[in-house]
Amino acid sequence: MSSYCDIAQGHPFHGPYHDTEYGFPIDDDDRLFERLILEINQAGLSWLTILKKRDGFRAAYADFQIDRVARFGDRDKARLLADVAIIRNRLKVDAAIDNARRIQDLRDGHASFKGWLDAHHPRSLADWLKLFKTTFRFTGCEIVNEFLLSTGYLPGAHEESCPVFKQIAKTRPPWMRTR
Repeated sequence: MSSYCDIAQGHPFHGPYHDTEYGFPIDDDDRLFERLILEINQAGLSWLTILKKRDGFRAAYADFQIDRVARFGDRDKARLLADVAIIRNRLKVDAAIDNARRIQDLRDGHASFKGWLDAHHPRSLADWLKLFKTTFRFTGCEIVNEFLLSTGYLPGAHEESCPVFKQIAKTRPPWMRTR
C-alpha cells in the first residue's frame, strides 16, 4: 500500500503541499483556521480537489482572516453558496463562519487558536475528537485526525524514511515534544 509520501512525490499539487506544509507546525491562527476549513471541506471529496480549489477558498473566505469570516452574514453565505471556485455545501459554509466565531471566543481564555490547541496538547485522538466535537461544528474523526496530523499535533504525517520527516523533526512539532 502506498503512503502519502509515495503518492505526493513529483505531483503538481500534492508534492508542494507534502514537502512544505503537511505535518509542519503552524503558528499563525489564520493559517490554522485555513487548514481546519480545508479539512472540513475535504469531507466526502479528494484532497486533490481541495488543493486545486485552494486559491478559490482563499479569495472566497477573505484569506481565512478569522475576524473577517466571523462577520460574514446572509449575503456572504449566499455569495459562498454561488461560488463555483469552492465547495458549495451549506453545512460546510455555515461551519466555516460559525467556527471562526468560536475561535474568537477561544481567544478569551487562550489568547489564540494556537494557544487553545497548545493548552490541550497532548491528547489521544479520541480525546481530541471529543474536544473538537464540543467546540466546533462539522468536525468528525477523519477531519480532526487530518487537521491534527497536518498541523503537527499528532504523529504520522510522514514516514520516518521520508526526507520531509527530518525537516519536520527540526521544527520540533508538538507531537515530538511529548516523547
